[in-house]
Amino acid sequence: MSITTRSGDGGSTSLRGGSRVSKADPRIGFYGAIDELGAHIGLARSLCQDAELAGWLLAIQRDLFKVGGAAGAAPVQDEAARQIGPELVAVLDEHVRRAEAAGGIPKDWALTGALPAAAALDVARTVCRRAERVAVGLAESGAVSSPPVLAYLNRLSDVLWLFARLLESRAQ
Repeated sequence: MSITTRSGDGGSTSLRGGSRVSKADPRIGFYGAIDELGAHIGLARSLCQDAELAGWLLAIQRDLFKVGGAAGAAPVQDEAARQIGPELVAVLDEHVRRAEAAGGIPKDWALTGALPAAAALDVARTVCRRAERVAVGLAESGAVSSPPVLAYLNRLSDVLWLFARLLESRAQ
């Protein structure tokens, strides 16, 4: 079986459940932003010399598959959205607690680019914010109904910022 199906050559693609939509559909834009976010986190992970942090990033990449899947479900088909529940947000809250407890995290904004892995995390954070904006638009239009996805992405952008600062702090 080839990865090339040619079924999207005309500008449409399939959602979960098989319905076809335009590749310009906002849900496909959300998939793309989540895919891009996962790739940037993977880049950061590949550059990261901190094994503990790299492990956390790998777990987040795996969770992003669930987040992306939530946008592919019809609003009445919330099975995928239920996979993004309070427990995944709680894991991110725990990352926030750990990073803030480590100390050395600036209280205000920081310039990016001090370390390659931290810079990659800062790029991932900006992509996460874009994915969050798309998710808000989907929620407001009724195309996707998953408040936990919004909370997850909001918290994840904080975590990515903190992880970048944590890497910089540990490098000093």
